[in-house]
Amino acid sequence: MAANNRRMSGKKGAQVGSGGQRRKGLEGRGPTPPAEMRKGHKKNRVANAKAKQAVRRPVARGRGGKSASELVVGRNPVVEALREGVPASTLYVQQFIDNDERVREALQLAAERGGINLMEAPRPELDRMTNGLNHQGLVLQVPPYEYAHPEDLTAAAYDEGEDPLIVALDGVTDPRNLGAVVRSVSAFGGHGVVVPERRSAGMTAGAWKTSAGTAARTPVARATNLTRTLEACKKAGITVVGLAADGEVELGDLEALGGPVVIVVGSEGKGLSRLVGETCDYRVRIPMPGGAESLNAGVAAGIVLYEAARRRS
Repeated sequence: MAANNRRMSGKKGAQVGSGGQRRKGLEGRGPTPPAEMRKGHKKNRVANAKAKQAVRRPVARGRGGKSASELVVGRNPVVEALREGVPASTLYVQQFIDNDERVREALQLAAERGGINLMEAPRPELDRMTNGLNHQGLVLQVPPYEYAHPEDLTAAAYDEGEDPLIVALDGVTDPRNLGAVVRSVSAFGGHGVVVPERRSAGMTAGAWKTSAGTAARTPVARATNLTRTLEACKKAGITVVGLAADGEVELGDLEALGGPVVIVVGSEGKGLSRLVGETCDYRVRIPMPGGAESLNAGVAAGIVLYEAARRRS
């Protein structure tokens, strides 16, 4: 009997429960992160080295030049940029980040696309990179955009046996308008967009997103001086058409849209600058029976591009 008591004395009786406090630990930590994100893994070390080289590498210049690299900051903006196919070189993820649904989606999208370095970084480093912005532990690096030269757009059109159909933007500073114009040029068979080098929207992540992926196949060229670029187009036999609310010619009456043409769109507030307006062969107005004073650049360009495509079909 004493032996039995000794055997039974080692058993545990009823214990106080955790009250569900340990349930979170039993749920697990989600799917295993990719090898590039696992500290100590060979792929993680390689990805970190590549990312550091990309940040330090000087920007090269092409025929049209390159923009500076850009950072997309915050969980929602990063996920949206990856969904829309915005070009990206590196996804920075904060160490010990709270692994929520947006973080998991960002990692999955980056892994599925391929070619994006995944780099884990401490919070102070991300704070430094973003100048203290609320990055929420996710930062996406967008590589410099390589601009074409304006002459490349006309050459590509003639190589395809087509008359050039190009849109030039004068004083348009909203990247979303640039993205909308790129999208319209792609939709109506245009050959590209020209923007001035200064005081103009560039191909940022916002422009990429608004273009809905069409920026990948529609070139954007950058002109050092827009007026001189338009004059060179005129010498090459291309008609330059400027959009103006007080234009002398109505859109439906402009036969020149059926041939080689550059359509110049000004800003919504100021319209065409004086020198650019004087350079145009025609100043064209879009009839607006509803009485609106002006249209934004994306809408105006879409209307004229549709008319040009209709005349060419």
